[in-house]
Amino acid sequence: MLTIVALSISCNTTIPTKTNTPLNSYTLVVEGFDWGPGASKVILPLEQKISKAKAENYTLEVNKKASCGELKMDATSGERTVIQAYVSDHKGNKMTQGSYITLDLEVSPDLNISSPMQYVPQCSRNVWADYSMTITNLSTNKIWDTEVDRIHPLIDKFNLSGKFVNSDITLTYADFIPNTNQDKSPLIIWLHGGGEGGTDTTIPLLANRAANYASSEIQAFFGGAYVLVPQSPTFWMDKGTGEYTRGDVNDMYNTSLMALIKDYITKHPNIDTNRIYVGGCSNGGYMSVKLMLEHPDFFAASFPSALAYHAAHITDEQIESIKHMPIWFIHSNDDSVTKAEETVVPLYKRLIAAGAENVHYSAYDHVIDITGLYGGEDYKYMGHFSWIYSHSNHCTRDYDGNPVLLNGKAVSLMEWLSRQTKSN
Repeated sequence: MLTIVALSISCNTTIPTKTNTPLNSYTLVVEGFDWGPGASKVILPLEQKISKAKAENYTLEVNKKASCGELKMDATSGERTVIQAYVSDHKGNKMTQGSYITLDLEVSPDLNISSPMQYVPQCSRNVWADYSMTITNLSTNKIWDTEVDRIHPLIDKFNLSGKFVNSDITLTYADFIPNTNQDKSPLIIWLHGGGEGGTDTTIPLLANRAANYASSEIQAFFGGAYVLVPQSPTFWMDKGTGEYTRGDVNDMYNTSLMALIKDYITKHPNIDTNRIYVGGCSNGGYMSVKLMLEHPDFFAASFPSALAYHAAHITDEQIESIKHMPIWFIHSNDDSVTKAEETVVPLYKRLIAAGAENVHYSAYDHVIDITGLYGGEDYKYMGHFSWIYSHSNHCTRDYDGNPVLLNGKAVSLMEWLSRQTKSN
């Protein structure tokens, strides 16, 4: 079964103020990391203004319960490590004097208790957890134990309530609209993995950091781009029976998904229809290829990672139909879930043999900690997590190990993507 072992969180974006915040309450800040979301900060209201705070004065206990299935024992309860404490405003911004204290908390891919969600195998998806915290000031015995708000620095930029109905299929979606002076802006479509289906659109945004396509760093390459993140009720590779297709038979969602995309474009006339890009991981990588095969002249480029479409089910005629399309594949050689020799390697080689001139493939030996915070090259994620390289715009090299060049200049994945257009 193709699943994304990752996490996600809820979205309550009401910002508390000093006048309406109970003094035993707290605001949780949940950030997206390469490995998933983590509860990285907690903001505490005070009775009066202060000018300094000490991390050693605070302890923080967590109890975590799943709403579906059972969590691993090391994810159910424990103490969080406070890295630093500082005076802040109600949003966690540092101040020299203020009525709030913000605690920075330790997070890491191996610290299950640091995430407010968990992938639960019995449920085959990411599930909500009841994530309750008790914060104590050891010097005053003051306790904060009621969460009243959550702040999500990146996904708070998204509309999370999109819904589209096609026949008897309802698809939810999140979308980001750029703040730009361009007459026309491109559209980036991201398709989630197998563990991120359902109706909560925060899950595909943060379970593997897809929300990063709305970050200022990536948006700068495009001069501002729309971002559309559709969500399947189950998983994209669903045959309609709850079983997976690998491309051998049709899935149940691609027709409705394409209808959603076209409807979204119609409702946003500022989208440049010559610059529509589709990418996805695992299940979403499968669906990216499926949409290309079904609509070979619609998209300007594609960037699938951890591809789950088996190349044996793609005909020579279909190869001919998409060889003109710019594609950049991303995959790890040690991916044991979507094996490269069954999926991306033969597909890439067949496209090149057919004369494809703008198809690239970044093949990694392992998926490592590219931040350097958790061990760098010595820390290896599960090989299936190659989308980490997509979301971070880490990809720069082709299958032969040489840099990908555009007009003679070495480029990154997002720089390359932003330059692709159907009018080329």
